[in-house]
Amino acid sequence: MKFVYFAASAAAALAAAPVAAHAQHADHADHSAHSTHGEARDSLKQNAEAALVAYRDALVTRDEAAMRALFADDSMVFENGKAEGSFAQYMEHHLGPELGEITEFTFTNPTLSVRMVGHVAFGHETYRYRIALKDGREIERDGVATSVLTNEDGAWKIVQYHSSSRAPRPN
Repeated sequence: MKFVYFAASAAAALAAAPVAAHAQHADHADHSAHSTHGEARDSLKQNAEAALVAYRDALVTRDEAAMRALFADDSMVFENGKAEGSFAQYMEHHLGPELGEITEFTFTNPTLSVRMVGHVAFGHETYRYRIALKDGREIERDGVATSVLTNEDGAWKIVQYHSSSRAPRPN
């Protein structure tokens, strides 16, 4: 239910953003506050980006506790066309068992962009990853991910995460 409220709030924020920004701009003649507001906004964006990089780093090191700390309790995870449930559920029935079989997890050529809308951050990532398994198999994939983050008690939490991947294709 929290997510339904969140989604409705995010949609309303998206619809009102240009009007609210224009109204705020018209409301004051002194523009000295813009640089301070912009700096705070840049800091929030950088911190949201850092949370997504921290998730990627935790995958590389297979640090379950670090991963769990980055997701909201009522998060929603989607991977390759499947709704996995909350991150805790995803860790329990999907990612957790896989982590035990992985000997090496690397990312190459990651890209990350974050867009702020109000107090919500929307992330978009592309990457290639390679996983080495205990049984000697290696898996290489091109992947994309989108994330929705909110700031909870001064920390960015991932509330929705969607990733998909495919075998690399020749250029």
